[in-house]
Amino acid sequence: MKKLEAAESPAPEYWSLDVDALARELGSDRNGLTSDQAAERMSAFGPNVANDAPRFGAVRLLLRQFQSPLVLILLFAAVVSLALRQWVDASIVLAIVLGSSLLGFLQEYRASKAVTELESRLALTCRLLRDGIETTTPVREIVPGDVFLLSAGNLVPADGIVWEAQDLLVSQASLTGESFPVEKTPGVAPADASLAARTNTVFQGSSVRSGAARVVAVRTGPRTEVGAIAARLRLEPPETDFARGVRRFGYLLIRVMIAIVLFVLTVNLLLSRPVIDSLLFAVALAVGLSPELLPAIISVTLASGAQKMSKRGVIVRRLEAIENLGGMDVLCTDKTGTLTEGSVVLNSALDPDGQSSDEAFRLAFLNASFETGIENPLDAAIVAAGEKARLTTAGYSKVDEIPYDFLRRRLTIVVAQDDSPSSRLVVTKGAYDNVLAVCNALRVAGMDVPLDDDRRAQLDEFFKIKSSEGFRVLALATRPLGAKPSYDRDDESEMTLRGLLVFHDPP
Repeated sequence: MKKLEAAESPAPEYWSLDVDALARELGSDRNGLTSDQAAERMSAFGPNVANDAPRFGAVRLLLRQFQSPLVLILLFAAVVSLALRQWVDASIVLAIVLGSSLLGFLQEYRASKAVTELESRLALTCRLLRDGIETTTPVREIVPGDVFLLSAGNLVPADGIVWEAQDLLVSQASLTGESFPVEKTPGVAPADASLAARTNTVFQGSSVRSGAARVVAVRTGPRTEVGAIAARLRLEPPETDFARGVRRFGYLLIRVMIAIVLFVLTVNLLLSRPVIDSLLFAVALAVGLSPELLPAIISVTLASGAQKMSKRGVIVRRLEAIENLGGMDVLCTDKTGTLTEGSVVLNSALDPDGQSSDEAFRLAFLNASFETGIENPLDAAIVAAGEKARLTTAGYSKVDEIPYDFLRRRLTIVVAQDDSPSSRLVVTKGAYDNVLAVCNALRVAGMDVPLDDDRRAQLDEFFKIKSSEGFRVLALATRPLGAKPSYDRDDESEMTLRGLLVFHDPP
């Protein structure tokens, strides 16, 4: 059997290979690796940790506080004061320097410890096959060629190819920005496929929303997609505008002090005054220009800001970052969960004419209440609004469900009324375009009228206006059918548009 070396890669575009051939290249099979193979690869590849770079130690963090030119000026001032036997002045300057430096050090050290503690809480385990036996193993011990098992709620422990999958939906928004989970299936993806297009590949750090899968690990640790991001984050952070301004101000003071020392010393020498006295006088004059309290004021002010932010759950690792944040003119961010609460509220339920509709609200509530597939905030918002309005599902019973998927982008519930056991009502809601695609009529003033081009243009205009205002708009449609054993996607046709559901994110 071929021995896989750390320097080797199974293939730069491993997602374009057949999974069985890839597994053979990795020296693995459906039963995973043996313990001996895993041990060899652990010594070759190292632990499965995306960011294993050493953090700044306490000594280095402390020394970093003395890099500022202002601090160096004050240290020079203290040395001059000691040379002049001005013990009180020297003590005051040293106390200010040590106080401000220790304040910055303590803040950064506590932040580093907090980050380390948070990471330790994320020490995860996963289910994988070793020696053909399923076992629970720490994520850091996974190596290329391991076969791990996924189920709903798991975090993906390594980059790998899906070997078997059943209704596997994975949220990989942190890597690709996709707002909804994506389906992962066995197969082969094109060699030039982007991350989002690799439908046969799961990535470390993504989360399983539903389904189950058997996956062969291909890349671990720093070789994963998350590891590549972590490597960029380990680079020396750029100097903040605030730190740059303080540094330039310190250099300006140094140049001014040197100029004053040379000028005063030259004048005194021209006046035939003692050299030593002239030198000490010039240096003392220059030191007197140094702003002794400025470093302390900066440290105290920034530390105060860091403490206030910590009460809101924000960890500030570098004090200078606070001033940068306050100096922003434009902040670009995804609004959900950052500028908003991460929840959705049903703003209104409207009929196709854009008027408030209790009937559309009731139908949407039935659809959301009976849904048992993927949980989502839109259904939760409809149910919450319905319960607040005292709506119930009394008089209706669920017959069947056609689950939501990310191709149809529709969810269909089939319900029966207690007083009409022989008929069924198909209630479908979903993305505006996808629901309208299966509609041929709309309900207006209690009557069904054809969904012609003019009506569709009016609906499109309303949808565009609401979308431009920051609202999310879903469409709602129904279709009466007779009773039958089961229902499928073919029943989502010749439907009647019943309304539009408008949502917003609370600030």
